[in-house]
Amino acid sequence: MTNNQDFLSVLNARSQDIFRRLVERYLETGEPVGSRQLSRALDISLSPASVRNVMADLEDLGLIAAPHTSAGRAPTQSGLRFFVDAMLEVGAVNEEERRAITQNFADVAQHEKVEDVLTQASQVLSGLSRGAGLVLAPKADIVLKHIEFVQLEKNLAMAVMVGEDGHVENRVFPIPPGLTMSELAQASNYLSSFVVGHTLKEALQQMEKAQQRQQTELDDLTNSLVEAGLATLSKDTNDQSPTLIVRGRANLINDTMANEELDKVRQLFDELESKKAIIDLLSDTRDADGVRIFIGSENKLFSLSGSSVILSPFTDHNDKVVGVVGVIGPTRLNYARIVPAVDYTAHVVSKLIHKRG
Repeated sequence: MTNNQDFLSVLNARSQDIFRRLVERYLETGEPVGSRQLSRALDISLSPASVRNVMADLEDLGLIAAPHTSAGRAPTQSGLRFFVDAMLEVGAVNEEERRAITQNFADVAQHEKVEDVLTQASQVLSGLSRGAGLVLAPKADIVLKHIEFVQLEKNLAMAVMVGEDGHVENRVFPIPPGLTMSELAQASNYLSSFVVGHTLKEALQQMEKAQQRQQTELDDLTNSLVEAGLATLSKDTNDQSPTLIVRGRANLINDTMANEELDKVRQLFDELESKKAIIDLLSDTRDADGVRIFIGSENKLFSLSGSSVILSPFTDHNDKVVGVVGVIGPTRLNYARIVPAVDYTAHVVSKLIHKRG
């Protein structure tokens, strides 16, 4: 059996009900479920022995299994996928939770920096899920209003870039020996004539063209300084690694009891810091239509830790998908509650970003 239709074709109504109750109980408690517990929870009268027979069939299908030496059964990854796709009933976010999510963004709603909104989204989702809140977004190109060179040491300077949104970035780079303060000022003024009102990438393209046409405008030493700065800033614009914000890592670690699982969670966070892994995850989800749920090994980034991740895309003022927000947690996440919460949070983030357009 490989897909939901296959499972549905062989499971009668009673088997489906027993399976659904088992999964719901497991997601609620995190513990394997026994036949006696299930027989008490069913709407119809069914003996533990009859429930055990059905559970044996479910186990043969690969939908449930006995973890370790437990007498109870828990859903497998295939079982959880079947439950999420075929049985999970996801409603809208209730009014109380909707208000709580919106209120949590009140303090950053007026902030100029989009990153403040994204950080808050990660924090909100961590609190709602008791897992880790995750935000992925391409690194934004800031629109600059000022650039200045500041000498740090004899052969070292720093480029200070100020964005229109107040964001400040610094880049340190080597400079030719013997530069005077007036030559630093000349180089700063030269670059400033290109950057105001432009992104760094746009400004660099204009400067490179100008450098080819107007070599004589600057003396040799000042020109060397400009070229050194250009080389450093150009390298930065080629960095395509997205912005990654994770809040609530401790929730996952505290929820992990066994040392073996703890090591897996730590390795997951190491993987999250890998640029390649994050770029792959962003490309996997940014084109999604609505919420996407990855369970265990369905996404290679989370396969080792056995985690689940729920992600939803958010958009900019042009309704273009520019990133995703989500939750990382154990596979026993409360999907029915967290899926709509992630979706609504993505909606709030999109709305706040639209206002900045």
